Amino acid sequence: MPDEQMAGVGSAPVPPGGAPGTSGAPAVPPVTPRPLDPIDRSIMRLLQADGRASIRSVAEQVHVSRANAYARINRLIDDGVIRGFTARVNHERAGQGASAYITLKIVQNSWRTVREQLRELPGAAHIALVSGDFDVLLLVHTPDNRTLRELVLTRLQAIPEVLSTRTLLVFEETDLLDTGRGGPGAGGSPALTEE
Repeated sequence: MPDEQMAGVGSAPVPPGGAPGTSGAPAVPPVTPRPLDPIDRSIMRLLQADGRASIRSVAEQVHVSRANAYARINRLIDDGVIRGFTARVNHERAGQGASAYITLKIVQNSWRTVREQLRELPGAAHIALVSGDFDVLLLVHTPDNRTLRELVLTRLQAIPEVLSTRTLLVFEETDLLDTGRGGPGAGGSPALTEE
């Protein structure tokens, strides 16, 4: 894959104008991530399983004080390690019964353009630039197969930079973050609250 197409993939952030040195904008120095210790990793696992866990609960489970847990969570947020807290949705129960991974081959060097158009698609849940036999992997959730068909044949194939697509229907999913303790997000209060 050409270097130009790979810009934006890796650990260094890419400035708004594109790859460093290509837009006349000053290059953004790479951000060296702060090392995470086992306690930080345990906190991340707990919050992935239940983003509504209280500070008290997190502190007790990782065996640190509430102040220490609060400071660590805030540092993880400030450092961009934790990007936010969301609800995990059962798409079928939410009326999005048809899910599919769609692979796309795209015109060389068109990743940024295609990505922006894919973001606008109804039901788009995940977009990734990948290596291999195709260039992009897209996860979509739609109400039914008819809507999925329209999305692929009408919306995706109308994007000029999309050369071809292949649709892989999802028959069954398993949420690896489900802890089995009453399901994700069961109980608790919003994260970063003292309890």
